[in-house]
Amino acid sequence: MSNFKDMFSSPGHKASPTQEPIPPEEDAVLEKLAQKVIQWHMSVPAILFLESMKPLNFIGAQAMVFFEPIVQSVFTIKDYNTLRVALERRESIENLLQKIETQDAISYKKEKLYKKKLKVERKKWKWYQRWLGINQPRIEITAAELEAMDKKKKDKKDDKSKPGN
Repeated sequence: MSNFKDMFSSPGHKASPTQEPIPPEEDAVLEKLAQKVIQWHMSVPAILFLESMKPLNFIGAQAMVFFEPIVQSVFTIKDYNTLRVALERRESIENLLQKIETQDAISYKKEKLYKKKLKVERKKWKWYQRWLGINQPRIEITAAELEAMDKKKKDKKDDKSKPGN
């Protein structure tokens, strides 16, 4: 029997604390921030910065209070305050990282499919269209095409993993 079993826990303390869910307005602001990061193609630097600054998230949130007058000209004050409150909690940083990674994966798939469609479309162009780059078609990527691309990739993995191939 261990003498140190209950040394660090208080009587009312549970062994595995339950995390509070993130409020919807904070989740919406984090989603908006993740979309902006992906739009600016800054996912890798953002992930690197957020991962390295996880232990200092509360200090960073307090620094946001200091820079609030400067940032008011760029962001809406409501979104900025909601983001500041959200970044004070450690689980919101992890949530933001997951949102950025998810959006980045979707963006990568869309870009890959766009390049594939553009390559097919360019074969239909006349010589002057290729040379001048005029009349470029508008290529739309739908969710169904992304799902079909994922399904093809999954089927190829399954075929390779089967013995006898």
